[in-house]
Amino acid sequence: MGDIIVIQFSTLDGVVSDPDGRSGTAHGGWAFRYGPGAVSDDKFRLGARMERDGVQLYGRGTWEKFAKVWPGRDSDYARVMNAVPKRVATRRGVDASAWSNSAAIEGDAIAWAAAERARRNVVVIGSLSLVHALAAADLVDEYRILTFPLVTGAGDRLFADGVPGEFRFTDAETVGAAVLTVLRRKE
Repeated sequence: MGDIIVIQFSTLDGVVSDPDGRSGTAHGGWAFRYGPGAVSDDKFRLGARMERDGVQLYGRGTWEKFAKVWPGRDSDYARVMNAVPKRVATRRGVDASAWSNSAAIEGDAIAWAAAERARRNVVVIGSLSLVHALAAADLVDEYRILTFPLVTGAGDRLFADGVPGEFRFTDAETVGAAVLTVLRRKE
């Protein structure tokens, strides 16, 4: 059995939207204020775990942004990102040839994630609407949040009402300019 693991970049005030500025919001681009190294490589500490036994799950918008960036990168972590199976929750479909090992999910993405979790890890990257739907279905097992030391004052938040009570903090470590915090479902 696997876990559904959500990974997100965040600000101190809990904003997770537009960390790279590609969405064009007034508050966007905040993660890159610390240079490209702040978001490069496996800052979430999942590379070997994903490569060995996982699948990545994206919403269409996040997948489309990543499909423009990752295929052109050539680092150890980029090789993992490009090799791991990727699935996209979308009603409109995607051009799966844009990023290797990608495919659209046919049917209900939440049901797919629940079934897939029974056999391997599902890592959800960005994709806030999808994350909220998985959380509402009580399917998220772990959050890995890379928090940057700034406040935007605006934007979408991962947790609208604070960290859900069924999760506990299990780890925190400094990772460059940010802090990686791991929250696991209480057992």
